Amino acid sequence: MHTDFQLDRPASEARIVVAMSGGVDSSVVAALAAKTGAEVIGITLQLYDHGEATRRTGSCCAGQDIRDARAVAERLGIAHYVFDYESRFRESVIDEFADEYMAGRTPIPCIRCNQGVKFTDLLTMARDLGADCLATGHYVRRVVGEQGAELHRAADPARDQSYFLFATTQEQLDYLRFPLGGMPKSDVREIAKDLGLIVAAKPDSQDICFVPDGDYAKIVKKVRPEAGEGGQIVTREGEVLGEHKGLIHFTVGQRRGLEIGGQPEPLFVVKLEPETRRVIVGPKRALAVGAARIADVNWLGEDYVGEMTTKVRSLAKPVPARFDGETLTFDAPEYGVAPGQAAVLYKGDRVMGGGWIAETMAAEAALAA
Repeated sequence: MHTDFQLDRPASEARIVVAMSGGVDSSVVAALAAKTGAEVIGITLQLYDHGEATRRTGSCCAGQDIRDARAVAERLGIAHYVFDYESRFRESVIDEFADEYMAGRTPIPCIRCNQGVKFTDLLTMARDLGADCLATGHYVRRVVGEQGAELHRAADPARDQSYFLFATTQEQLDYLRFPLGGMPKSDVREIAKDLGLIVAAKPDSQDICFVPDGDYAKIVKKVRPEAGEGGQIVTREGEVLGEHKGLIHFTVGQRRGLEIGGQPEPLFVVKLEPETRRVIVGPKRALAVGAARIADVNWLGEDYVGEMTTKVRSLAKPVPARFDGETLTFDAPEYGVAPGQAAVLYKGDRVMGGGWIAETMAAEAALAA
C-alpha cells in the first residue's frame, strides 16, 4: 500500500498537507500519507453554500462532503481544518464562468479552480503550516526528470486528469504530490474499503460542483440576470431560421434544443455572437477546425514548439498537431473545438503546457480539397 510521496527527508520528520474534498480519492491520499509515518494535516475548503449541497453526495467541498472529510480524518487520527472560501470561489470561478458564457465561450471552471483557489491558496496554506508538500487526489503523475519535476498523464488513461492541470506552474509542481497517478480507480476503492473509510463506495462527482443538475443556464442567470436576453438563430449566410431565449443555452457543436425543423440536413451551433445575440448554425462539416489561436500559454519546463499531440476536450484522445507558439494546427480536421476551452499540449505522456482557445479557423477548405 506504500506510495512514494517523494519527500526530501525521512517521513518521520516530515509534515504532509492533504487537500480533502470529501471524496474517496482524496481520502485515500490522506490514508496513504498517514501510513508513511509523517505528520498529516487535512484541509477542506468550503467553496459554496452548505444548504445547496446538503442533499447531494459526490459533489465537492460543501455540505455532506465536508462532513465526510471530517469523518475520514477522525478515522485516520489526523488533524483536519475547514476554511470558508465561498466568496473567493464565487468571485474567481463562478462569476468568471457566467461571464465566459455571456461572451459566447465555453468555460472550464475546474481548471480555473485548480489554477486559483485550490492550488494557489491551498499551497500558501500548506507552506504556512510548514508542510513538506501538498498532496491531492488528482489522477496525474509527477515524475522527477533531469530538469526537475514533470507532469505526466496518469497510468490509467480512463482516469487521467492532466487536461485540468495544464495551468499548474513549475513552482507549484515542485511542491505538489499526486500519489494516485500510477493506480487504477479499483485499487483506490479497495484501499478505502480495507481501511473501513465511509467513502469507499461513494460515487464520483459527474457535474461541475456548483451546477448539481447540469443546468448551466440557471446558474448563469442567477449571477447575471441579463443573460436571458433572446435573439435570432441564423445560417452562416444570415438567413433567419428562428428565435432563441439566450446565448447561455447554447455551446459550439450543440445540435439539440435548436427547435428549427424542416431543414435538408441536421444543423449544429457553429458560432455564438454575443454582440448581436445571434446563434449561427450550419451543417456538421462547418464544425471542422483546422487550426486554433492559443492565448495565455503556460509552459511546464522549457518552451516547446513543433510536432506534438493535443487535447482540446477533457475526454478526447490526444491528436497529432503542430504548435508555433501561438497557432495550433491539427494534422487532421478536429471537431468540437470551441473558444474558451483549453488546448493541452503533450510530448508522449508528458504535459508540456497548454493555453486557452481564443479563436478557431475552419477546415472546410481543406476538406473540399
